[in-house]
Amino acid sequence: MDIIGPGFKEALELIISLDPQIFQVTVLSLQVSLGALVISALLGIPTGAAFALKNFKGKQVVLNCIYTLMGLPPVLAGLIVYLLLTYRGPLGQYELLFTPAAMVVAQVLLATPIICGLTARAVMALSQEVYDTAVTLGATRRQAVRTIIREARVGLIAALTTALGRVIAEVGAVMLVGGNIKGVTRVLTTSIVLETRMGNFSSAIAIGLILLVISFLINSAILILEKRTFKHDTSIQIT
Repeated sequence: MDIIGPGFKEALELIISLDPQIFQVTVLSLQVSLGALVISALLGIPTGAAFALKNFKGKQVVLNCIYTLMGLPPVLAGLIVYLLLTYRGPLGQYELLFTPAAMVVAQVLLATPIICGLTARAVMALSQEVYDTAVTLGATRRQAVRTIIREARVGLIAALTTALGRVIAEVGAVMLVGGNIKGVTRVLTTSIVLETRMGNFSSAIAIGLILLVISFLINSAILILEKRTFKHDTSIQIT
């Protein structure tokens, strides 16, 4: 309690005072994590839906590989990106290592398999039943596919929230490829590690609480969007 109490107090003080350093770290965290989430969604949702709806040789092997990558260790993801971006790597000429861009790449590598895999599962759980119903009602194949994806939106929302939880709390990969450079690549999670190593436990707890609040607000916004979409679709069907 001697540490937790001051941690809560310091968190409130940092939030109320809009501490410039915490504000900068928070903004960078949001930019990196949300940027990675958007890119991963653009890559993962169409790919997962395509794998679920199409039958091809080796489909199960591909899906098993995706499911395996859903549990990719963050440090391993960071190592892969590091080796690609280091000056001796194939992408070293772009000098992206120890920049926010490298952190985004690492988080995309972690989030895309999650979104792809969960999307595939959500679509496969509904595909045949919804497809048959849509075709029976006179829908074309394209319209049936759209209906399947729309009906699987709860699973897609779950995929996005799961991926967001993975990337926004990530520390190993972003520290490896970002370097935790003050004012450049330092984010909330790496700040917690730094403050803990320095023995500033109250500051570490304060930053951790801020991270939890941000995660809660983002997930709440996603769930609100989901409910509004559901109500909109329901009103259209009733009309």
